[in-house]
Amino acid sequence: MGTISIAFLVSLAVFIPASGWLGDRFGAKRILLGAIAVFTSASALCGTATSLSELVTYRVLQGVGGGMLAPVGLAMLVRASAILTVPTTLAPALGPVVGGILVTDLSWRWVFYVNVPIGVAAIAFGAVFLQHQPQLKPGRFDLPGFALSGSGLGCLMYGVSEGPDLGWGSPAVVTTIVAGAVLIGAMVAVELRTREPIIALRLLGNRLFRSGNVVMALVSVSFFGTLFAISLYYQDGRGLSALGSGLSTFPEAVGVMAGAQLASRILYPRLGPRRHITIGLVTVSVVTALISTLGASASLWWARLLMFALGLGMGQVFVPTQAASFATISAEATGRASTLFNAVRQLGGAVGVALLTTAIVLVGPTHLVGGHVVAQFLAYRVAFLVAAAFSLCATVGSLAIRDSEAAQTMVRRRAGPVATGK
Repeated sequence: MGTISIAFLVSLAVFIPASGWLGDRFGAKRILLGAIAVFTSASALCGTATSLSELVTYRVLQGVGGGMLAPVGLAMLVRASAILTVPTTLAPALGPVVGGILVTDLSWRWVFYVNVPIGVAAIAFGAVFLQHQPQLKPGRFDLPGFALSGSGLGCLMYGVSEGPDLGWGSPAVVTTIVAGAVLIGAMVAVELRTREPIIALRLLGNRLFRSGNVVMALVSVSFFGTLFAISLYYQDGRGLSALGSGLSTFPEAVGVMAGAQLASRILYPRLGPRRHITIGLVTVSVVTALISTLGASASLWWARLLMFALGLGMGQVFVPTQAASFATISAEATGRASTLFNAVRQLGGAVGVALLTTAIVLVGPTHLVGGHVVAQFLAYRVAFLVAAAFSLCATVGSLAIRDSEAAQTMVRRRAGPVATGK
């Protein structure tokens, strides 16, 4: 990853912890619309950047908006699992398609400019249709908790993102990962003693919420790592263009959209979260293992079919996990819970990209044959098998779920309103 991407990821990690408190203090609608405005404005500025330093600065600002966007949006629509799953899993697959078109036919600046009309439309829509939610009393802003969690998550995000490029033994990577771990450890000690912490770690005492976070952390490693590795397979291994790679990955997004509806409307009420999530995780593991068999001569249509199946399986994980995780969380704690849930997902995604990239680098994506550099598909095979193992390990969390604790969400899904967020 380059400096530009790292700046965004670190900024995102720093500001996620504050989102729950801000939403409770000033109202979720205000913070959500404000976050969209910051993200949209920063996107426009990125497009006008005339130097690397300017672009990095604007990407940091973009991360500020992005860090507040997802947790607050989740807190407002936490019961509408089928709706929320779509953008969460659609964006990583849609991004390469749009990016490939814009970079190929226009300019890299349009990768940022395209966010502007979407952001303006989102603000207008939200201003009219989003309801004002009651402001809670979150207490004083937990500055020590914010400083420790933001700096700790930022250091960890930097370390795991730079590890594959700089080497896991490089001083910068080792220092930032160790510093991040120490800061997170200090944050845990401080937050457990704070009456109104910014990171509500006590919520992990709730078995249902804790199990959902375990699933989300491990499956995020698998899912986001796989999406990154498959793009390397398509471009470096098979010689596809950025646009061709994006189009071959996009069936995953179609699978997610279909899978989310299948999960929300049919399977979740009948299976319950324990069986539903476990079946979804096993499906993802099997499909990812099949992806690992793709080689130099594999049909691209077979690869696209597997990507569709991966998305279909992920719909059976994300939808029930989100619904069950928040089933026993009170309305007052939803903002803090969504902050923690999103921090876990973001960190899991970053770790997934770093681990699978490292696996590819260690095995070696290329080798010499007759003086020519050719792709070595064993590297991708190992990476995908690592991803499959992580999704299978996530069943540790799903099997700990008790359907009786999430019974209310199952009943409400039978009646239908949860799919619309009412």
